[in-house]
Amino acid sequence: MTQSNESSGQEREGSRPTPGDPLLRGADLADAFDGAARSYDRLTALNPGYHAHLRRSARRLGIPADGAGRRILDLGCGTGASTAALAATLPAAEITGVDMSAGMLRRARAAHRSPRLTFVHAPVERLAEAGVRGPFDAVLAAYLLRNVTDPDAVLATVRALLAPGGRLAVHEYTLSGRAAHRAVWTAVCKAIVLPAGTVAGDGRLYRHLRRSVTEFDTAPDLRDRLRRAGFVHVRVLPMPGWQTGIVHTVVGSRPVADAGGAR
Repeated sequence: MTQSNESSGQEREGSRPTPGDPLLRGADLADAFDGAARSYDRLTALNPGYHAHLRRSARRLGIPADGAGRRILDLGCGTGASTAALAATLPAAEITGVDMSAGMLRRARAAHRSPRLTFVHAPVERLAEAGVRGPFDAVLAAYLLRNVTDPDAVLATVRALLAPGGRLAVHEYTLSGRAAHRAVWTAVCKAIVLPAGTVAGDGRLYRHLRRSVTEFDTAPDLRDRLRRAGFVHVRVLPMPGWQTGIVHTVVGSRPVADAGGAR
């Protein structure tokens, strides 16, 4: 995977609009994030509440005190915004951040240095090969599930990595199912997300972002998906501000009496 050296004012080769741009998956998505790594944090900074909402989801994991003695897995850590949210909430925890984009991870490693933080380059489907093994006390998956080919397989992997009673928080753009919230998402994409992504040279990635949200589970559907994957005490929790009905935390736990051992 390589990171583009083109100026941010020009779209990268292959990122110009084409009719019916497909959703990006696997290596294509990793390449797109590699190219966008340089400007990604500047664009997320345009989103009011972005970092505060990640910290809210980190708190919703329900890990007591400062997290001392706890192992936390940050799946799809990107440039480290979710890792920073976990570290701010649980400063004594051991946190492992995983992402498939080498470019995003370079940014994460440069910006977030601590002996308690470890970053691993791997797709979520190949964690064991990269040496990521449980048990973990909690997993945060921020903006991840709608970007994978098989969300159910990923949830099965997460459940296996958690200790019995361990907690999962899925922080995701997952619409409420109400037409008004879908209209807000569409309007924000047209007015801000797509123009900003195009100016940065990453139009293809941000067109993927728009479609990946509208074509993914609604919040109730994602709740039901976690329940089918064997998680218990599953709840859908909203975010405040303009992202009400657009971004949710879906939390759940691995059953305490789960017979399978964590990998």
